[in-house]
Amino acid sequence: MRAAPTILHLDMDAFYASAEQAAKPSLRGKPVVVGGLGPRGVVATASYEARRFGVHSAMPTAQARRLAPNAAYLVPRFMLYRTVSDQVMELLGRLSPLVEPLSLDEAFVDLEAGGTADDTASALAIGEQLREAIEAVTGLSGSVGLAGSKMLAKIASEEAKPNGILLIEPGTERDLLAPMPVRTLPGVGPATADHLRRAGMTTVNDLAEAGEAELVRLLGRAHGGSLHRMASGYDDRPVVAERDAKSVSVEDTFDTDLHDRVRVRSEVERLADRCVQRLRAAERSGRTVVLKVRRYDFSTLTRSETLRGPTDDPTVVREAAARLLESVDTTGGVRLLGVGVTGLADFTQEDLFAQAADERTAAQLAVAAEQGAGAGTDEGGPQDEEPEQESAEQLAARRWPAGHDVRHDTYGHGWVQGSGIGRVTVRFEEPESAPGRVRTFRVDDPDLQPADPLPLVRNPVDYSSWPASLPKSRSGPVSSGSESRP
Repeated sequence: MRAAPTILHLDMDAFYASAEQAAKPSLRGKPVVVGGLGPRGVVATASYEARRFGVHSAMPTAQARRLAPNAAYLVPRFMLYRTVSDQVMELLGRLSPLVEPLSLDEAFVDLEAGGTADDTASALAIGEQLREAIEAVTGLSGSVGLAGSKMLAKIASEEAKPNGILLIEPGTERDLLAPMPVRTLPGVGPATADHLRRAGMTTVNDLAEAGEAELVRLLGRAHGGSLHRMASGYDDRPVVAERDAKSVSVEDTFDTDLHDRVRVRSEVERLADRCVQRLRAAERSGRTVVLKVRRYDFSTLTRSETLRGPTDDPTVVREAAARLLESVDTTGGVRLLGVGVTGLADFTQEDLFAQAADERTAAQLAVAAEQGAGAGTDEGGPQDEEPEQESAEQLAARRWPAGHDVRHDTYGHGWVQGSGIGRVTVRFEEPESAPGRVRTFRVDDPDLQPADPLPLVRNPVDYSSWPASLPKSRSGPVSSGSESRP
């Protein structure tokens, strides 16, 4: 525990949904839900307008549609979210060398290590300045918590939501925590909370008064001891600078179970290509390929194969994933498929796998060319089995995901409102324009093409010299629980 509130926790407000509202003027102030839109889709984020209807993250999208039928339902645009996250993390990096990202929209910062704050007043000033900087650079809002420990800083940012700042003065932790539910503490999930409830403990104060020995008896030495210290307000976990990612992976949940083995393999190969794209975007390579298969009965199987060395060759990853699939029984149907690469490295080792794959592909093409020259369409060797075909609606939804960016040769930049019956409906507007007009096109209209997201702020304020140019505030102490909301 620190004597000054120099640990900062930032949590962007309804990040995905807020980014979509910032990008789409027609959705501002309206309920927006971001997530999977199929029958098995799950809500990733809901705007505050949608939350008023009871919609929340991890809820099945079908349930969300029943609660908020008039909300805008959008497929995530991770390219946009990562771009905005990079802008936010760059600002945090200017405050301290110790920044611990927890996700795209959440991070801890050690202000003391960065020399940007060493007391209550300077910490509060930096927190306010950070919120202003984030809004100026990204157009979005974030909530800030400040405290002498990571646990309390995170609690403070949660209490400050939305778009606020809350400082917890060191020395007041025990009184602040006492009435809070046990699930407020890190490491207390639904199962642990239920176990504690059966023992008569529902608040943090109950845990503190129960004593360490009783919590150890109930939960074990490590968990019980840690929980008692946190219930008493003690948390000495340090802010750890960003660690390298340990893996890169992609996965898809299908609207209906896949039964055709050829279709399953084609989906695995498609996922392998997407995984390699992410791998290359991160300028990494990996040596272990992992396949994940969730079957019709929700049983989940994983298989892995370790290569001779790290690679970012799509052919190598595709073939490894296909080999792994051969060892999995998909009888009965497949709900979800995933492909990942672990054992990441900063270099690519030229290996015989890639060379062999290239030679094999060349040989197959040569044989196919010979057969094509000497045989008619009704003759020759056995024909390849045709994969299970997607419906026109499924193909349209895959090409034109709701919420994603498009560009039309005549009407300019827009986003997909929906697609179906061979048509795609587009609203043409940009982040800084007025709400735009809606037009409908054929799904194969040659003038309409997918596009990259536009910046949320066309001319963001330059914070390249921040925070050195911003003086620390030394106006005196701020009382415990100091809070600022717009």
